[in-house]
Amino acid sequence: MKVSIITVTYNSESFLESCISSVRNQSYKDIEHIIVDGGSQDGTMKIVKRFKHLTYISEQDSGIYEAINKGIRLATGELIGVLNSDDIFSDNNVVESIVKQFDGSKLSAVFANVQFVLRNDINKKVRFYSSKFFRSWMFKFGFQPAHPTFYARKELFERLGCYRTDLKIAGDFELLLRFLLKGGVKYEYVNEVWVKMRIGGVSTSGFQSVFQLNEEIIKAHQLNGLYTNKALVYSKYLIKWWGFIRK
Repeated sequence: MKVSIITVTYNSESFLESCISSVRNQSYKDIEHIIVDGGSQDGTMKIVKRFKHLTYISEQDSGIYEAINKGIRLATGELIGVLNSDDIFSDNNVVESIVKQFDGSKLSAVFANVQFVLRNDINKKVRFYSSKFFRSWMFKFGFQPAHPTFYARKELFERLGCYRTDLKIAGDFELLLRFLLKGGVKYEYVNEVWVKMRIGGVSTSGFQSVFQLNEEIIKAHQLNGLYTNKALVYSKYLIKWWGFIRK
């Protein structure tokens, strides 16, 4: 069972090599690693071209979700997932564990947990995001399972569509909403940490993006004919969801 892993890059030379090595060092070897670069001006592509096993494309795009969609169209694997350019797998057996969940099952998607780490010290734990207590009704409050750990069969993207490019920072939320709630696909949570995620990236950039994110979460529901409102979405900040976020 081939696994296609998509990594989107733009001026990503600082951490890209560790991301690529993280994939290359996996115990499971039937992996297609696809790099989709947005026309980097630094040394990103020099790093990419050093690794002969990669599939890559480098051209301008409208944003991260268009780039991921390019990767999905290039993918030849049965399973597809995304690994951010500044993130790494938590250990060398993650992809093997992912494949085991699908092997011989009728599952269409899986997800697990993320460990947030310092940007320049991956051994320094900052925050833990668990998908353990996620239920589909939680989408209306703006909660979602950890997207960096989300792997799905390619046929799911072919049937239900790819990432919406009219959403700038909640395209992953909308896709998960469309797949797991509206699409009603069979999925499974795995109680493992699959990704170490460096803080300070696009999705961990601080309070300035909170308003835009929540507005897009509401829009994602509207686009799918599902109900939520601002009170529900913002109420998550008043509740201690210890099962999701803790150190």
